[in-house]
This record gives sequence, structure tokens and C-alpha cells, in this order.
Amino acid sequence: MRRPRAMVLDEVWRRLDGVEALSGPHGGPLRRTVKLVLDPLVIRPVQHPGCAGAILTADGATLLATRIFAAADVLRATAAWFTLLKQVRRALRITEGNPQDLYFQRCFELATTAGHPDPLRDRQTAEAALRDIHEFAAGRTTQALKNHLTDAGLARELGGLIEIAWRRRPATASGDHTAAFEELLDACANSRVTGDGQPELDRVVAARAGTHSGIDLWHRASGGSANELGLTAHPLPHPPALGTSASKADLGLPFDRTIYERVFTVLQASSERAELPPIPELVTDEIARSCSPWALLDETLRVAAATGAVLAVGLSPFGAGSDRISGAGRVRHLADAAWSDRGSAVGAARADRSGRTDATGAGGGGADRSAADATRADHGGSADAGRADRSGADAARVAASGSQADAPGADRGSAADTKRAAGRVAARGAGAGSSAAHQAINNRWRREAYVLQARRLAVHDGDEVRGPLAQIAAELRTPWRPYLRRLWVRLHGRDVRAVPVAEPEELWDLLDGVARSVILDHRTKVKNALSANAVAGEGDSTESRAS
Repeated sequence: MRRPRAMVLDEVWRRLDGVEALSGPHGGPLRRTVKLVLDPLVIRPVQHPGCAGAILTADGATLLATRIFAAADVLRATAAWFTLLKQVRRALRITEGNPQDLYFQRCFELATTAGHPDPLRDRQTAEAALRDIHEFAAGRTTQALKNHLTDAGLARELGGLIEIAWRRRPATASGDHTAAFEELLDACANSRVTGDGQPELDRVVAARAGTHSGIDLWHRASGGSANELGLTAHPLPHPPALGTSASKADLGLPFDRTIYERVFTVLQASSERAELPPIPELVTDEIARSCSPWALLDETLRVAAATGAVLAVGLSPFGAGSDRISGAGRVRHLADAAWSDRGSAVGAARADRSGRTDATGAGGGGADRSAADATRADHGGSADAGRADRSGADAARVAASGSQADAPGADRGSAADTKRAAGRVAARGAGAGSSAAHQAINNRWRREAYVLQARRLAVHDGDEVRGPLAQIAAELRTPWRPYLRRLWVRLHGRDVRAVPVAEPEELWDLLDGVARSVILDHRTKVKNALSANAVAGEGDSTESRAS
């Protein structure tokens, strides 16, 4: 008998005692408990694929229960350590960060090495762990960022820097470098075989083609505009606002993020904040960056962004002509039609297992990576090499640059707007998609189970897809949007840490890795939707039997 993984996990967890600190109000495991403790440290689905799918066989359910029960003592000790760390945290008046995110895995480590804690004897151990976790920040905290940006005098001064930098942006770009980016893209895709991609990369960087393509985005209103590419919600990019708050669940689009949001994501993704510049310097550098082409300072990263855009507009998970697919009769909603039958669930589970092998390739992540993990990984590193004169030249450095601003964090247009944008971007990218780079990524994407199911749907032009998979359906029709958003986040992280892209192999690993990351993210969303639908279906059948 096959059962939803989420239901099996919930039932097994409720049979444990002493784990209340890791449980939700209704007795099941917290999401962070599953994400940070159970999956990576106890169940380990990559090593035990029988526990990995959204729907488990009887053997898979038994294996999952066995692994959790075998770790029961460690899980009880983990809960006790978490309770102790929270008590010491309150005594030390620490307010930075989410305790579950920060402490769950450390508590599991302490439980494994030291066993169940004694509230008196182990208090010093808990305090040392807290200081180790929090003092690595060296003053680079989100609270310090908030204090800096909410100071009235500083806010006026920083607002003036934004105004100067935005006003002094270059007015025009020189020429269209699309052909050069296409040549570079193919050279990078083939560089591991041919080894001759370096001249193309050097040539494009020397011509400052990335800078000119970024300048073009400031002024292009259609045919591959920043709005159509999913980088801003505005017709044209706006100057950035300072901002005073941020939420990882509701960040703006890349060019619409406030200065606070941009620096906030850097701090959240940094495991060694002490290596970052001080908060005031991070802020002024970010103002310069956000008012520069592509909202990046390093030329090699601007080239990477522009090359990624050429790759992105040629992505087509559904295959050529997918937007014209139509059929007779009322089309069932994507979530129901694609995943109602048992075979689809098996296919999704099989794809999930095979995808773990894919994920170990260039730039790939783990199969069960959460959104928070992906965000952390996305900020891999870089800033401007010209950060030398930091003493008194902040205003001059900021004024010499030039890019983008403040808005909501997702594509919120209508289906008709999405279709029109898709047409305009496709028109600009006509002829794209036939290169070796496009074929490699498109072929991989089209083998995904959820894409194969979605291609079988005949969608009327006027139909609106609703439900848990609606976002995935929309992203498959405009795949360049999630791709470019994720690419920009990774390039921004590299820019902050001054990590340029110096070699064609490195550039291809980056571009290909982003595609893998988007595919894995979709796969995770599908798996979660499957689990939710299966749990709901089980609840409905139970209620039906009871009545």
C-alpha cells in the first residue's frame, strides 16, 4: 500500500515523547525540524531513496519509521538542548536571528556528542555555543543595518547619494552585442571539450559588452525589456529606495529591491560575516552597485548576466510552439490533470530520485534543498575590485556609477500580460534555442516528469490555471524569468565578495548550475503539492468512511 510521505512522517513523529520543543502546536514535526534535522541528519533520503518520494511504498514507510525510531534518544536530547539554548539566549538578551534556523543543527550536534543536557552543568556549554553562533557576525547584523538606515541624518545623506548616482547613469549604450554573447555562450558550453573559449570571453569583457547591455536595459521598454525578463515590476527600472525592513519570503524583484533588502540578503547568506566590509561600507557599496548596469559592479559579472539573458530567452521546457497548443473540450486544472493518476506520482518519485544524480553536476545543489538553503547557496560571493579608497571617497565612488529599484517580489501580471511579454521576448530571441548550450539545458528540462505531464495538457488561450502548481505552469511558459532572477542573485553575491568570472568553464558552470537549481526548485514544489494533495485526499476518504 502506498502512502503520502508527509502523513507517514507525521504519524511516526507523534509516537515519540520528549520532542515537544521540535514539534508544532498540533503535535507534528515543525517544518524546520524536517528541513534542518530529520531529512539531512536522520532520514537522509539521498542515501535511502526508498524514503525520498512524495508517495512511499510499504517498505519505504517502514524504513522511514525505523530510522526515526532509531534516532529517538538523540532527537529527545536535541529538543532538550534547544530548550536550554533558548533559556540562555533570553538571559543573554540575544534577539538576532531565528532560533530554529540558528540552533536546530547545533543542538543535534550537541545531542550526538554530549547526550542529554543537564540544565545546570551544561549551561556554560550552551552559552559558549550561543556566543560562537552569534559573535561570528562581528557587528554585521541585520539590527545594525536597520539602525544605520533608520538614522535620520544618515538616511538623508544616503538618499542624496542614490539621487546623484542615478542621475549620472550613462544615457546610451553602444551597439547591440547579442551576437558576441551568443558566440561566447556556445564557446563556454563547449570549452571543456575544445578548451578555446577564453579568447571569446576576454574579447567580450574588453569591449565592455556587459556594461552596454545593462545600460540598454535602463531604456528598453519592449522586446526583451527588464520588465519582460522578470527583473523589475516597472516598465523601466526605477532608482532604489533605502528601505528599513526585509523578509526572505517577500523580497522584491532583482532591480526593485531596496538597499536594505540587498544588504540583508548578503548578511543572511554569509556564514562568516566578519569577512564582509563594515555595515556603512556595505551600504555605500550597494548604492553604487544598484545604480550600475545590471545592478552589478564587476564587468565579468555583467557579461555573465548578459550571456545568461541570451541563454534564458532561448529556454523552452515545452518545446517549440508550445504556446500555440490547444485542444477540444474543457481542460482540467494542471494540478488535477497532471497528478491525479497513480502513474504520475510514480513518475514524479522516479524523477526525484534520478534528479539527485543530476544535482551533483556542475553548479547543482542537493535534491532536498529548501528555499532557505537555495537562497544561502545563491549568494556565493563577489564585489567591486575597485574598493580601495574607502576612507572618504564614498560619495565620489557612488556618483560615478549607474541601475534599479523598489517593488513587489513576484510576477503579478495577468495571463494575457504574460502571454504578450512571452511573445515580445520570443521575438527578440528568434533563432535562439538551437545552440549547443540551449539544447543541453532544454533537453534536460524536457525530460522532467512534471514538464512531460504539462505538455500533454491542451490549454485554451482564455483559460486561467489555478491551484498549487499554477506558479510552475506560468514559469514554464516564461522560463527566462525564474532563471534570470536566480542568476542575478548568484551574481550579486559574487559581486559583494569580489569573485569575478575569469574562465569560460566557470561561466558555463554558473549558467548551467542556475538551470539545474530552477529545475530542482520546480521539482520540490511539485513534490510538496503532491504531498499536500495526497494528505487532503486521504482526509476526504477518511471522512467519507466515517460518515
